[in-house]
Amino acid sequence: MTTHANAALTPRHRLKVARLVVDEGWPISEIAARFQVSWPTVKRWVDRYLSGESMQDRSSRPKNSPTKTSLAVTKRCISLRMRLREGPVQLAVRVGVAPSTVHRILRSARLNRLAHLDRATGELVRRYEHRYPGSLVHVDVKNFGNIPDGGGWRYVGRRQGEKNRSATPDKPKNKWRDPKLGYAFIHTVIDDHSRVAYSEAHDDETATTAVAVLHRAVEWFTDRGVTVERVLSDNGGAYRSHLWRGTCEELSITPKRTRPYRPQTKGKVERFHRTMADGWAYARCYTSEQERRDALADWLHHYNHHRPHTACDYQPPISRLTNVPGQYS
Repeated sequence: MTTHANAALTPRHRLKVARLVVDEGWPISEIAARFQVSWPTVKRWVDRYLSGESMQDRSSRPKNSPTKTSLAVTKRCISLRMRLREGPVQLAVRVGVAPSTVHRILRSARLNRLAHLDRATGELVRRYEHRYPGSLVHVDVKNFGNIPDGGGWRYVGRRQGEKNRSATPDKPKNKWRDPKLGYAFIHTVIDDHSRVAYSEAHDDETATTAVAVLHRAVEWFTDRGVTVERVLSDNGGAYRSHLWRGTCEELSITPKRTRPYRPQTKGKVERFHRTMADGWAYARCYTSEQERRDALADWLHHYNHHRPHTACDYQPPISRLTNVPGQYS
């Protein structure tokens, strides 16, 4: 236990005070004046020394707490929270204690936020992280609707957005039709330990494209001193193909897949795509899809090299790699 902030003496000096009085026979009043403390303070450490007790601060916790919440109530609050996902007010009525008591119990158990619970099972989400870069990378594809020339409805409004979406070179913008603009498929490879990410924008999510992205991502990580050992994907068709399996074998990478309907297993890449949507895909008004795609590289550099990440102690992801060219650029 550490000494409190207002302690007059450290444990080492307390022992010295006690020895001067007991072993060398100094008067308590003189020792108190010498160390600029009161004589009851000196007496306290002398008594501790004579009884063979520690000179460390004692806990201020009382020996008995008659009004302490019982273990049975605590367990019931936690069980109901995980099963029903109700808040402190609702749980307080069920258990028969104050809402503030329920909130304190949930905070102690790290269940005060529903985000800490698995949506499918209600179990506590256990955070994990591989011990070094390259031990595991997550791969996934995120699709964003392509932006029509002139801008999308998020920034120019639904009416003008529909006009932009319906216009073609052979038809003026006041002649509407309903074409399929298609999607931009963002293929992402993100390192589990460092959160350093590599992404490319494509027009499809076929196995051929996924394999090509993996080749370039592995080369990109190798240039930064990271050797990819395992790759975790969902059960999409591209990742169940023989081409994907053969490519992983060629690159000496062990392929792994999540259980069906368990996207939280690769939550790091899922969370990255949400950050990407806010920081890049819908961050500003793009007048064309090509303009947005051209901005992807700069945003990725900002994410990897400059954006603070809570999982990296508020440092950018690249800080978890060493001796990387341009690491601080």
